Amino acid sequence: MGGVLLSLLLTFGTLSLLAVGGANAVVPEMHRQIVEIHGWLDSATFAQVYALAQAAPGPNILVAAALGWVIAGPAGMGAAFLGIVAPAWGLAWWVAGVTERLAAKPWLKAVRAGLVPIAIGLILASGLIMAQAAAAQLVGLAVAVVAALLVWRTELNLLWVLAAGGVAGLAFL
Repeated sequence: MGGVLLSLLLTFGTLSLLAVGGANAVVPEMHRQIVEIHGWLDSATFAQVYALAQAAPGPNILVAAALGWVIAGPAGMGAAFLGIVAPAWGLAWWVAGVTERLAAKPWLKAVRAGLVPIAIGLILASGLIMAQAAAAQLVGLAVAVVAALLVWRTELNLLWVLAAGGVAGLAFL
């Protein structure tokens, strides 16, 4: 069990440093590490835990804690959460001090602007991985596509879309 906890800590610690744009930006790599490399979960379970974590109120990093819980119980939750939070926090604290000292430099603005497309690309990759996991069930994929279109193209509140998706999922089980 200690080996799994250390692996969780190191896996999520590495992901923490790659999470430009938040935890959702590293979902594809999270999936690859947890499902394909370590084999701790299958794709369907990963997608279910991810969906549950996203439906819960709170920050997106809750997915790390939820995955850690499913993999190794309370200790796994602590290891995954510490892994996803501590390295990024430490780096952010250090970078904040550096950027405060270098705020007047013109190249700093260019670096910040350059990180935006990287974050967008990582988040889009997350959506593709989740769609692939849902593709195992055609109905799930259809619900995901309709929900994404509704959120993107209408003013409909996200909570109503989530509720409708839940009802549709129950109806087709």
